[in-house]
Amino acid sequence: MRDDRLKKLVDQLVEYSCDVQPGERVLIEDRGIAPDFDAALVEKIYAVGGIPLVQLVDLKVDRAMMMGCTKEQLEWVADIDAERMAGCQAYIGIRGGGNASESADVPSEKGKLYALHYAKKVHSEIRVPHTKWVVLRYPTDAMAQKAGMSTEKFEDYFFRVCNMDYSKMSRAMDALVTRMMATDKVRIQGPGTDLTFSIKGQPAIKCDGKLNIPDGEVFSAPIRDSVFGTLQFNTPSAYQGVTHENILLTFDKGQIVKATGSHEALLNQILDTDEGARYIGEFAIGVNPYITTPMKDTLFDEKIAGSFHFTPGNCYDECPNGNHSAIHWDLVCIQAPEYGGGDMFFDGQLVRHDGLFVTEGLLGLNPDNLR
Repeated sequence: MRDDRLKKLVDQLVEYSCDVQPGERVLIEDRGIAPDFDAALVEKIYAVGGIPLVQLVDLKVDRAMMMGCTKEQLEWVADIDAERMAGCQAYIGIRGGGNASESADVPSEKGKLYALHYAKKVHSEIRVPHTKWVVLRYPTDAMAQKAGMSTEKFEDYFFRVCNMDYSKMSRAMDALVTRMMATDKVRIQGPGTDLTFSIKGQPAIKCDGKLNIPDGEVFSAPIRDSVFGTLQFNTPSAYQGVTHENILLTFDKGQIVKATGSHEALLNQILDTDEGARYIGEFAIGVNPYITTPMKDTLFDEKIAGSFHFTPGNCYDECPNGNHSAIHWDLVCIQAPEYGGGDMFFDGQLVRHDGLFVTEGLLGLNPDNLR
């Protein structure tokens, strides 16, 4: 990889995304193999006066730990890692590795234990609300293969997406934030989808490179019991190592009352993790102009231009709707014409058709205006 592209990405993560200040402690968690990138991050954090700590996680070892985990063991590990996380002001998560499905055969009951007794305490309760955090997918041969690209072509794509002008995107997002915060009823229609819900009084938060790289979404949360209708997702989603396809959810008074898909039994086990798993914690609109096709990687797919995602599980503290859960599963629907198209209405007015904004003030978020 060329040094200039790597340097620009490191600068973006440390100075823009996490805004690391002198004396701040920064945890770098690398779930994969990116030692050169980790070293570059460490050097940059030192350069701005920060205090770095690096944790390397091998996915094969992680799988072995999960295969035999118990509630008691996870609580013990969570206590240790929660104390460390609470002592940090910033967190940079690097996701990668050679096999994205390494944990595919971990029993679902073990995944549920991990979500309830480790991830919830360390990440949902401490890292997400109390640190300046950013999560990044690092390019690997496996990611290039999933994207159907050569390694060189995928690296070019990766850096084009991740090193885009997020400040320009941020300015264009302001109009959508204003419009969403003034909206009560949302209706979404498309193949297999006729969904209604309210976001009245809910905040609208722009994701402009501060929390995820790549980034590019504006999110809110539906009033918990306001969701009615059906939603057909057309984007594959990998969750705990298993790829789910053709997920169709039926809602009544906010609750998922029926769920079907390619792994229906497992899908319903996940949605039965706790009471909140069958309610929605997030509604978001994707606008990244350089991400146009899914690659079964949530950090990329949820930002696809012309998409939206609807998330069973936990809401964010910045946009609370009262729904709490150990899971937070971003499921994506693309409304570009090649994926079947669709319409989005705010209070009865059409605001997006076939993935493109059609109302004055929001046109700046269309891909041709952000590239």
